[in-house]
Amino acid sequence: MVGLEHAEVEETLKRIEASKGVAGTIVVNAEGIPIRTTLDNSTTVQYAGLLRQLTSLARSTVRDIDPQNDLTYLRIRSKKHEIMVGPENDYLLIVIQNICE
Repeated sequence: MVGLEHAEVEETLKRIEASKGVAGTIVVNAEGIPIRTTLDNSTTVQYAGLLRQLTSLARSTVRDIDPQNDLTYLRIRSKKHEIMVGPENDYLLIVIQNICE
């Protein structure tokens, strides 16, 4: 069963990475260690560390507002990129997408 789940995850990641404008993807484990990336090492470490902290703060904020609630998705848009973070179980999926003009 684990092999099948891994194959489904890989297939999903490949589909995301093939989407128009996607600059990179990162999967971060519970310890904050990137376990899969399409970016160079320094960029990966920077995004993983900063977005893990931001996601934790956003989750705490959501729970402070309503203790029965939880963060399901975080989306950040800047002038150059859109960054989407999906916290799931013990992992974070980070997708960086270029802004289409």
